[in-house]
Amino acid sequence: MKVTAYIAQFLKEKGIDTVFELQGGMITRIIDALHHEGGIKIVSMHHEQAAAMSADAYGRITNKPGIALATSGPGATNLLTGIGNCYFDSVPAIFITGQVNQNEQKGDHPTRQVGFQETDIVSMAKPVTKEAYAINTSSDIPIIFEEAYRIAISGRPGPVLIDIPMNIQNQDIEILVSEVAATIPKDDTTEQQIFSKNYLNALKNSERPLILVGRGIRASGTVEKFQKFLQKYRIPVVTSLLGLDVLPFQHPQRIGFIGTYGNRWANYALGSCDLLLVLGSRLDLRQTGSDIPSFQSGKQIYHVDIEQAELNSRLKNCITLKSNLSDFFSSSENHENSYTTPSEWVNGIEEKKRSRLDTSELENITGINPNIFIHKLSQASKQAKVFTADVGNNQMWCSQSLELDENQLFLTSGGMGAMGYSLPAAIGTSITLGNAPVVAIAGDGGFQINIQELQTIRRNNLPIKIVILNNHCLGMIRQFQDSYFDSCYQSTVWGYNAPNYAKIALAYGIDSISISQPEEIETGLAKLWNDPSQPFLLEVSIDIHTNVFPKILFGNPLNRMEPEIP
Repeated sequence: MKVTAYIAQFLKEKGIDTVFELQGGMITRIIDALHHEGGIKIVSMHHEQAAAMSADAYGRITNKPGIALATSGPGATNLLTGIGNCYFDSVPAIFITGQVNQNEQKGDHPTRQVGFQETDIVSMAKPVTKEAYAINTSSDIPIIFEEAYRIAISGRPGPVLIDIPMNIQNQDIEILVSEVAATIPKDDTTEQQIFSKNYLNALKNSERPLILVGRGIRASGTVEKFQKFLQKYRIPVVTSLLGLDVLPFQHPQRIGFIGTYGNRWANYALGSCDLLLVLGSRLDLRQTGSDIPSFQSGKQIYHVDIEQAELNSRLKNCITLKSNLSDFFSSSENHENSYTTPSEWVNGIEEKKRSRLDTSELENITGINPNIFIHKLSQASKQAKVFTADVGNNQMWCSQSLELDENQLFLTSGGMGAMGYSLPAAIGTSITLGNAPVVAIAGDGGFQINIQELQTIRRNNLPIKIVILNNHCLGMIRQFQDSYFDSCYQSTVWGYNAPNYAKIALAYGIDSISISQPEEIETGLAKLWNDPSQPFLLEVSIDIHTNVFPKILFGNPLNRMEPEIP
């Protein structure tokens, strides 16, 4: 069969039912083969970055590789931000790029380029992929595709790139390779048992235990196992940005969101605990703050991660276990003892929360309080299967105040911090879940990066509820300029503006409304969900000087946050 026909059949046999792309000369053969194969939804985007981010969302939802295709040159390079997003957030994906014919490639010749749009995307992508392949012969295709699929979903999930010259795409191949099974590596059972036993022994003597969870819980498919673990060991839980949806908002053991802009009471718990179990989180700078000695003081840290490089990396002297979380939870089930956290510790955290709620952090602001709005948005959006957030102030307000139900997910760009993520991620999510309703939250700055995908929403009639928190500036950097640049607002307020989003939505055939006062919130949310089957855009005007608080004071311990309170 032709190489392109093999690719289409391969994806279909792996259960991949959707691909995202922007058509281009060097991938026309592949897209044509996908069309004629049938059974795979081809979603045409308006920018390759958006295609990559939609594929990212597919990977997060299904734990199968998301697939995005792009042509050579600018098409391939436009994928890179989305590829990096998958790499840093451990999302399985396969990116397929077309390349110019082999006789048009410069090879070892010192000239810059021979073929039109010839670009060495493999070299560019290697630092942000688990593997990147340049196909040289058609006979390599079956082996490489099987290997790429296995690599993408095995161990720490991540992206793989396959670059295929146009002439090879049209060649015939024989299928001589048997399917390579993707296996989850089994780690040392004895080591797991010892680690679990030591941790549970330490737990017996702990007065202030805490668990920190990240996206590794979802990536490993162990949400149910984790919740059973919590039923047995009743320990408070804080979450990273990407672990926000591991426990529902009302779960009795959920404390809140930690980090640079974390809930004040959650950071207090993380800073004050004496025994910390870290599951599926890499303890990056935004989680611990820069004062590492203070973070580690007075506590013993047990850390489980599937990647050895993440253990005792920034933080030293942790007790570590390189293991997939499924095996760790299984080893913990073998221990008969249970545990209930001392009430003094739980009550102390709750008292901290009552003394300074997230909705009380922004005092004396004009207009709509974004934390209050996010709570009300959550309560009005029970039909939403997923919330996506962009990067910037909107992301932090969501993380501080979003009320997720048991079956609701939260998707955002973590390690890459890519503005423009929310809208294409919502598209990928809605399509993956059978055109399910999704809430896409963005700031006015990030929304403009992939605003063109409003047409993708309208063309596919996706019930995406778009909420733009418009603070009329690049708010997170504007806040930074207030703190460190004497309120010199170059390129955040000065030299920056945004259009009337409600009118733009109407131009794309999407109904919309703008609100600016607290008393308009209920009306705006009612219109947002008036027809759950249709897209809608709600623009929420927020005062330009509205900050994200609390925020860690630079260089200080995690639980010292501004504005400081007695």
